[in-house]
Amino acid sequence: MERDVTLTKLRLIEGVWHGVLTRGKHDTRQPDLVVTHLDHEIKGVEVEHDRVEECWYVRVPIPADRIADGVQTFLVRDRQEDSVLASFAIVAGDALAEDIRAEIGLLRAELDMLKKAFRRHCVETAGD
Repeated sequence: MERDVTLTKLRLIEGVWHGVLTRGKHDTRQPDLVVTHLDHEIKGVEVEHDRVEECWYVRVPIPADRIADGVQTFLVRDRQEDSVLASFAIVAGDALAEDIRAEIGLLRAELDMLKKAFRRHCVETAGD
């Protein structure tokens, strides 16, 4: 039986990932979620029911020992269905050197340098 389950990220703040889980109206069982990083279970995951919004709020504390250089990917799974509901990643350290934002910053710096050189060239050749 296929279930209509959606886990949506709300935010990542102060080392805690927040999400909201919604399911079909007839599925009222308590979600049994497990979050893993490199096949190790993350402890302290909280799931809280909101009867007004008919959803479940999920909080995943990110342990400091799981933050390292590179891309660290966390999987959120339904333990009973053994299906992946969502994933999120934390990127830190050297992996950011390849990030597009870093490239844009370098391009902006080079553009500023070219603009200055062009203006200097215009001033120098204006008298000719």
